[in-house]
Amino acid sequence: MYVAPSLLSANFLRLEDEIKAVSEAGADLLHIDVMDGHFVPNLTFGPCVIEKISSISKVPLDIHLMVKNVSSFVEIFLPLKPKFLSFHIEAEAHPIRICEYLKTQGIHPAIVLNPHTPISSIKTMIEFVDMVLLMSVNPGFGGQKFLPLIYEKIAELRELIDKKNAKVFIEVDGGINGLNASNLEEAGADILVAGSYIFSSNDYKNAIKSLKLEF
Repeated sequence: MYVAPSLLSANFLRLEDEIKAVSEAGADLLHIDVMDGHFVPNLTFGPCVIEKISSISKVPLDIHLMVKNVSSFVEIFLPLKPKFLSFHIEAEAHPIRICEYLKTQGIHPAIVLNPHTPISSIKTMIEFVDMVLLMSVNPGFGGQKFLPLIYEKIAELRELIDKKNAKVFIEVDGGINGLNASNLEEAGADILVAGSYIFSSNDYKNAIKSLKLEF
């Protein structure tokens, strides 16, 4: 299991220290939520902040766009060369076009599904993405309660990926902790995004190890 600490739950007054701490604790990716105040009712990291994060981090960036004008934000973050750049299927009329464009830029495209959005919505485009991010909370704010409906969606998505013989990671975001990590792995998840669980702990390394299921 790979773990992507969500910087939305980090102490913003000590952001550089927090990034270094989770990096040393075993983070595989740094998950960064970009919110525009329109697609979701919140505002978070802008390009200036993420550029600074990129300059100090050796851990690859996993940028999650929760925005309406997807193509404009894609252009903003392309120069930072994140490992994954994900956007919501609900926000984009031409998702395949954006995925193909991201691949030409050397960035792994990822699609995001809100809790209510069915797996069938990406059935025809699974071969065009390198990752699917399934939201296990309603997007926009950290610290929300995990929605168990995600287990069935993970299993359905895994079945689709295997049927298409596609090489696609399944990432899950929202309410992730040491209690549900093993169930998520069993369902078929590859990457867990965790914010509050990691950054509210007294030991980042042990929190990350518990999500990686390293006993």
